[in-house]
Amino acid sequence: MPEVNKNIKDVGTGFASFLSPPGPEVIRFTVGQPDFDTPEAIVQSAKDSLDRGETTYTRTQGSEELCSSVSNHLKIHDISIPSEDIVVAPGCKQAVLYAMMATLDPGDEVLLLAPAWPSYDGMLKMIGAVPIHVPVNRENYHPDFKALEKAVTDKTKAILVNSPNNPTGAVYEPKEVEMLVEFAKKNDLWIIDDMIYATLVWEDYGYTSPSIFEGGKERTITVGGWSKGWAMTGWRLGWIGGPSKVMDAVKKVNASAATHVATFLMPAAITALTLENETKEMADSFRERRDVIHRLLDALPGVSVPKPEGAFYALCDITETGMDDVQFATRALKEAQVQLIPGSLMQGGEGLVRISYATSMENIEEGVKRLQTWLSDL
Repeated sequence: MPEVNKNIKDVGTGFASFLSPPGPEVIRFTVGQPDFDTPEAIVQSAKDSLDRGETTYTRTQGSEELCSSVSNHLKIHDISIPSEDIVVAPGCKQAVLYAMMATLDPGDEVLLLAPAWPSYDGMLKMIGAVPIHVPVNRENYHPDFKALEKAVTDKTKAILVNSPNNPTGAVYEPKEVEMLVEFAKKNDLWIIDDMIYATLVWEDYGYTSPSIFEGGKERTITVGGWSKGWAMTGWRLGWIGGPSKVMDAVKKVNASAATHVATFLMPAAITALTLENETKEMADSFRERRDVIHRLLDALPGVSVPKPEGAFYALCDITETGMDDVQFATRALKEAQVQLIPGSLMQGGEGLVRISYATSMENIEEGVKRLQTWLSDL
């Protein structure tokens, strides 16, 4: 019998084993999904598009109006990418994969700031590239530049940046992003910038694009989407933009892999990018939850956690409890009825657990209260 792709055997399943929905009695701190409905104006725009019969093939990279809207939206972050160098993909995850497929050959190494979202590792292995997990500074989860320098080889082709970060909640300072650009220039690397959480930053300095620094624009591939900031996770809409030679390759990948995203979703995506009040209200709510959950988590016995700076995740160090992260998460579910993600599901995450505070304030307070009681009784 023929064999399956040999690369697949090394691809993990990420958080899947700890994401199974538990019973209603369990508080879930696992799902990275806004607990808001998609704003009604976006939903109505999709309905109107269907009523107009917009259900046929269209421009593969996305309609001209949509690509222009993304290009204009990116200017908010001082990112300058012309609309012809924008492709709308079936989700930000797919856009990251497109960036990898367009720039990497089998055997190329890519630096990941560890712990990193596990899908990056899986994507690289699927296409025959090699993920290199470089540990971040444990006290704040920001880049360790000495570790990055040690990790570079003659096979290193790219570095993937995700700030605001999943799973750490870190937001890199502008000076750090500039240093990452200098590092990429020195070693002639592509920068894949996953900015999916760019609207969810709790620090005054905000999200910073590598493309704004000298020498950054020509080597940065910017990836983002609608899932997190607009509560549109199930819509599967993402964008990718960058240098023309990269985007010419991305267009080929997209045309062969997906043709284009659903035609009737394109007007809705345009509508989303015009909304400010709704997205600000969501962001303000997550900022308030960040303040509460950090205060509560930091008071847990044996637990320490840097204050999250963005996204909606807190990464807790639980080593002083005497348990490893899998034991901690397994027992928390069974004994405290709280569901968490063990950090060792990501290389470099040993001794850590990820908590998503994309849930109600009531759940946050009750969930941490349960953890407090459980840990105090051990």
